[in-house]
Amino acid sequence: MPRFAANLSMMFNEVPFLERFGAAAEAGFEAVEFLFPYEHTPEAVAERLRAGRLQNALFNMPPGDWQKGERGIAALPGREREFREGVVTALRYARALGTPTLHAMCGLVPPGTAPAVCRKVYVENLRYAARELARDGRTLVIEPINGRDMPGYFLQAQGEAHAIREEVGEPNLKVQMDLYHAQIVEGDLSVKLRRFIGQVGHVQIASVPDRHEPDGGELSYPYLFRLLDELGYPGFVGCEYRPARGTVEGLGWFAPYRRKG
Repeated sequence: MPRFAANLSMMFNEVPFLERFGAAAEAGFEAVEFLFPYEHTPEAVAERLRAGRLQNALFNMPPGDWQKGERGIAALPGREREFREGVVTALRYARALGTPTLHAMCGLVPPGTAPAVCRKVYVENLRYAARELARDGRTLVIEPINGRDMPGYFLQAQGEAHAIREEVGEPNLKVQMDLYHAQIVEGDLSVKLRRFIGQVGHVQIASVPDRHEPDGGELSYPYLFRLLDELGYPGFVGCEYRPARGTVEGLGWFAPYRRKG
């Protein structure tokens, strides 16, 4: 049976961020993930995890200036020093939170920059970050994101991500497979899961096309959950969706999987 992590950047937004941990625990989740923890101290976030008996499955490295529209810097020429400083910051939080997996967002291709230039920077930055995370026994993931939700994002397809993973050549670099993004970009999800599962470091879900709860839309998530079990996927499944109504009101799908006690 899959293990689910509530995404606290999208779910339980009815309350402030630090209160979402308790809400997720009360709803029966055993783990959480979120985009960024950096507005709060590592100690404050760790305390909320302990109080809720929650594991932190994943968060993102610093993405540049998110408020100004930046969506990662790992593939941006001229930002290498900032990226490396972000690795240090992310590891400081990961150690405090017990986080096994960190995601490095590649960013939007700068106007006038050749994709080949971005790829070279990306590969070098990922190799550096993967080696730094390996010292701690942690996994680095990269995630293809669809160009409809994030126009200009450098990495959009699963095959591209795995080609970059192979070029980087570090064993603790994996690919994050968000089934919502993958369905929009390319579909054929069960075939891709069977092909790549051994190198998938994290899975995320949402309905397609509306990015709501995984009990509607065009995907059969019960089938995909059974397939993840069949394939022996050992990680968490991140619930990175926007509740269609209230978070708790939309958790009917989660009833068979919720933590008891």
